[in-house]
Amino acid sequence: MGESQQLREHKSRHYIQDLIEQGEHEHQDFKFQISDARKIARSISAFANHSGGHLLVGVKDNGRVAGVRSDEEIYMIEQAAEMYCRPPQRVECSVYRVEGKQVLKVDIAPSDAPPVQAPDEDGHWRAYYRVADENVVASDLHVKVWRQRNGSRPTVLAMTESERTLIAHIEAEGDITLHDYSRLAHISEATAEQSVVNLCAAGVLALHYRGGVCYITSAPGEPSHNQQ
Repeated sequence: MGESQQLREHKSRHYIQDLIEQGEHEHQDFKFQISDARKIARSISAFANHSGGHLLVGVKDNGRVAGVRSDEEIYMIEQAAEMYCRPPQRVECSVYRVEGKQVLKVDIAPSDAPPVQAPDEDGHWRAYYRVADENVVASDLHVKVWRQRNGSRPTVLAMTESERTLIAHIEAEGDITLHDYSRLAHISEATAEQSVVNLCAAGVLALHYRGGVCYITSAPGEPSHNQQ
């Protein structure tokens, strides 16, 4: 092995080990191997619908480097991004040599126009979202917010009494579910949902997940109590 190659492997090893030491999180996921393009498409969907991230393929959940056969893995990942994501996504694959083994880093950019969907285990197309170190099925409410943001018409807000009630509650008490907002404002869930979609699409409110439940909260930069 030449000196320059040794130096590249040395840098690669430290770069990947630094990433591994961070563990799995909102923007990073470990994959021991790629055996199912549809399953990987769900990870691509989750990162693309969130704020991007990357996969480290050839790394076990405990952080141990197992290595991959990069050509086969890259083919499957590209298949997942192009065939099993709607709309198709572009990913960037980089191969690093660590401890004599190959680790594949797959960078996934945030989508310009979510939702990005992938098939679930039953073949139904779903939008996924990254929450901490997990991929979850995005709520119908979240999907409707994305689609309204992608619409050709801008969101026009004429604040209703129930919407003012919602915002006041969030400022004073913290986040709330759609069902609880409906009860709080004494309106139907359909009316509550449309209000939340409008407010989120306009950037007044936002959605976040806790314990597998979608909550309505203040938009980033806005005050809100009791967020976890």
